[in-house]
Amino acid sequence: MHPGHRLRALLDQPEILVLPGVHDALSARLAQAHGFQALVAGGNAATGTLLGAPDLGQLGMRDFAGHYARIAAATGLPLLVDADTGFGGPHNVARTVRSFEQAGIAGLFMEDQVSPKRCGYLAGKAVVPVREQLAKLSAALDARRDPAFVICARTDALGVEGLDAALERAAMYRAAGADMVFIQGADSLPTLRAACAAVPGPHLANVSQASGKDGLSVDACQAAGAAAVMFSIAALLAATQAMDRLFAALKRDGGLQAVTGELMPIEAYNALVGLDAAQEAEARHAARAEAIIAAATVPAGA
Repeated sequence: MHPGHRLRALLDQPEILVLPGVHDALSARLAQAHGFQALVAGGNAATGTLLGAPDLGQLGMRDFAGHYARIAAATGLPLLVDADTGFGGPHNVARTVRSFEQAGIAGLFMEDQVSPKRCGYLAGKAVVPVREQLAKLSAALDARRDPAFVICARTDALGVEGLDAALERAAMYRAAGADMVFIQGADSLPTLRAACAAVPGPHLANVSQASGKDGLSVDACQAAGAAAVMFSIAALLAATQAMDRLFAALKRDGGLQAVTGELMPIEAYNALVGLDAAQEAEARHAARAEAIIAAATVPAGA
């Protein structure tokens, strides 16, 4: 089954879909181990993970496609991903959709910023003319091999032109056929509630530490009317903080005694990455090889 079918089924449930943000295959496995049913991978986390750099539009489509493919393959859970601006005009957008779908991704969200884009919470953003974005959205919808692939239209107009302009754009994107809308910056309860009331269909909410605020709870996002909420960079920030403490202790103390209690036990790590299953597979393949050799060997003196 196309992973988009599973993502759509989860979005259609009465309970809001909680999408933890993952930044690599290992974090995806960990989120799966805690029972999450779908995941999100964003551009901010990808840029930090792959380049150790801020999210200023440096990564290209192929960078993202390979990165997202590894995350999707690690768990098999539906993965919603950040497609930035689509990496160009309508032809680039079509290629992006086809590449991401081929990578095993369930869906994407594409924004209407001017390229090169910036993290949605940074100053200096600009948005393209709405007819330009509608053409790119049309290309994205046409490029799907399976209509189950979810196309979420993101607008960054709220922080540039105000709420009314953002709502107008989101409504046009839905009318054009977008499966879901995401109004970047609609992360207060009144703003998110206004967005969900004004524009029909599923809404994606965002709780990001990049906003400089604590962010809404899952219950608040559901009460506002959102179908899904993503916690896009929390796991990356948690992992970075933990590594920072470890490296500081190692440099300061010449050992890890001060942080040993914060490390995942190796047994738990091996279970998370599936070491037992991998070793069992090795033994099974080796046994089959030995059986084939034994059957093909002519006994001495025969």
